[in-house]
Amino acid sequence: MTEVEVAKRRFTIMVAVSAVSVFVAITAIVCAFRLSQSWLLIVFAVALLIGFGAQIWFIAGFRSAKKGV
Repeated sequence: MTEVEVAKRRFTIMVAVSAVSVFVAITAIVCAFRLSQSWLLIVFAVALLIGFGAQIWFIAGFRSAKKGV
């Protein structure tokens, strides 16, 4: 696979993981406040960390790409 194909694949994975993380985070924070379940704040924080981690993983992929054209 070329570097462009690898970047597109990594981007697709990052978007999917980020979308799921956002959905889980929003659901957790809404349920935490509506149901008064403080343990859902941990789920919220973990979902945020996973989403940010996916974005960092995507950006780090550019660093490992070969230099020059």
